[in-house]
Amino acid sequence: MKNFNGKVLFLDRNDINTDEIIPAKYLTEIDKKALKPYLLEDLKLDNFSTNKIIEKKAIITRTNFGCGSSREHAIWALEANDINVVVAGSFARIFRQNMFNCGMVATELPSEAIDEIFSIFSNVDTNITTDIEKQIITLSANKISKNYSFRISSFDKELVSIGGWVNYAHSKY
Repeated sequence: MKNFNGKVLFLDRNDINTDEIIPAKYLTEIDKKALKPYLLEDLKLDNFSTNKIIEKKAIITRTNFGCGSSREHAIWALEANDINVVVAGSFARIFRQNMFNCGMVATELPSEAIDEIFSIFSNVDTNITTDIEKQIITLSANKISKNYSFRISSFDKELVSIGGWVNYAHSKY
């Protein structure tokens, strides 16, 4: 199973699209690792640079993350950077399912919880711990620790625990 714990990258914006996650000019790549240096290369966000991605294992953002073109490369670029958890107010439907299909966690939280997370944690070095079985994420920074419950279907939980759709298909067929 992949690691769902570690340092958090905060992206304080709605509607981050797949072109910003991985620009279309890299869609000819077939090796996931080749996408690594280009993650969020075209992201439009004040005070953001791709140097902030280093050593991050999770992203927390606002609503409609992964909107735009449907492309698995966007998830691959996250995976190539060892980012296996995205917490958002909402996701584009296909993007969210592609995350589960790749054995990654797409966690939706209510906007009030996302607002609270940004107000408490976004300006400090924050860590996330993800408990898939209990469906709880824990954020910790500066002696503050808060739990947030999320929902995941039993099928998506199985996809995540087995490492994605390909491993699931191998185990079943």
